[in-house]
Amino acid sequence: MAENMFLFWGSGSIPCWKPMIVLEEKGFGGYKNKLITFSNKEQKGEDILKLNPRGQVPTFKDGDIVVNESNAICEYLEAAANMQQKLVLDLLYYFFQTKEEDRKEAKVAKKVEAAKEELDRWEAYLGETKAFVAGPDFSMADVWFYPFIAQSVRMGLELEKFPNMKAYYDKVTARPSVQKSWPPHWKEEPPIISPFKGRI
Repeated sequence: MAENMFLFWGSGSIPCWKPMIVLEEKGFGGYKNKLITFSNKEQKGEDILKLNPRGQVPTFKDGDIVVNESNAICEYLEAAANMQQKLVLDLLYYFFQTKEEDRKEAKVAKKVEAAKEELDRWEAYLGETKAFVAGPDFSMADVWFYPFIAQSVRMGLELEKFPNMKAYYDKVTARPSVQKSWPPHWKEEPPIISPFKGRI
């Protein structure tokens, strides 16, 4: 995952330093990066301006996703590391990749508990004034975070137990961009598995 990440940064810049700490703390130390020089106005260079029209650093790219505000980058990395791991890789993929007869209920229970802890963490976080993941405005952090919640809801996650998360889910789901890009088969086909149903 870290190999797809690229950060433009400036030495001594606090906004740059914050996501750099998070990248290391979250185990993304292998990310690619470029140190720019403010005195030469390298932040206004073509390579940065095509990603960040403001010509500022930090400018962060993860594959095709670009996130530019330092706090949004930190929240994006928080979501990337934890929500993807606990809900999707650990729990959903276990169901997708393990035959029903081979699934161990004790193992499932442990994965479900870890997923619930992560959901509780985000429930509290979204209740602290956060209309969206990185603050009052919809940002690229939400583009990264929301699909994990939407897929989990499709797979049986009942958000009534997480009112802040439900409010967030409903608000983002109603956005025209989300409605226009909604996976077509989700409207027509039921999910193959429902690992959350009755468990969280």
